[in-house]
Amino acid sequence: MAVRGHWFLSPRTEYCVAVQTAVRQPDGDYLVSEWSQVVEFCTGDYAMEHLQQLLDKAKGSAGRLLKFTVFYRNQQPDYFDYVRKECGGLMRPALKDNSGSHGSPINAKLQGVFFSCNTEFDTGLPPNDSPYGPLRFQIPAGLLLNPDICLYFADFYCMYTAYHYVVLVLAPVGSEGDTFCRTRLPMLDLSSNPFLTYTAPQRQGEEPLYCHASDVILEVLFTEPVHLDQGSVEQISGHHQLMSLTTANAKKDPSCKVCNISVGR
Repeated sequence: MAVRGHWFLSPRTEYCVAVQTAVRQPDGDYLVSEWSQVVEFCTGDYAMEHLQQLLDKAKGSAGRLLKFTVFYRNQQPDYFDYVRKECGGLMRPALKDNSGSHGSPINAKLQGVFFSCNTEFDTGLPPNDSPYGPLRFQIPAGLLLNPDICLYFADFYCMYTAYHYVVLVLAPVGSEGDTFCRTRLPMLDLSSNPFLTYTAPQRQGEEPLYCHASDVILEVLFTEPVHLDQGSVEQISGHHQLMSLTTANAKKDPSCKVCNISVGR
């Protein structure tokens, strides 16, 4: 008698497996074997096909494209003081934490500097509030998003709220970040994708057009250092900090039908 089973295994998870068999005898009793030797193994990251499934789900949540002109990064004053005094004004890439989907290949493996680009519907400007700090570094969009940059999709998740997050990676062509992402993440067309686009000038004297998706919150990881001299640091005008929206080491809601795929969290 053969017994077959099917299990959905979560990515990046350690498992221990042992097998015991039971064979039914003619008299109706069962002959039960000893337990087999325990086999230990660990599952890997999402494969490209799994990320494609996640990408397809993310496309369904992305709203219309809105224009933007700057990427921005909010932090506490201590962070910018440290960057100026200890790093010569250079915001250095840091290792991506384990927030979001458990199986995302960039978690705890890819270094970068996180930026936002979402804007308010009514003003077209970045929001006045941030869960990350009262000081905001702003940099012209074209310094991070241009034809010399590769764009990759890395994750789609939520944190038990109605908000959904899309994680994108910007890596200069031929850089270490680009090499890392090229075999692990789906690459997106800079000029034609639902999340973040660059449109080259159509006529002489025109400026490039930059757009971001509405209805999702974009988290953009730039894989190279960024100097404070490339932009400006200013105090935001918001009077309250939305700490519930911070995504630092945030765990993905495993029950959400919008952003989960069948292979696990």
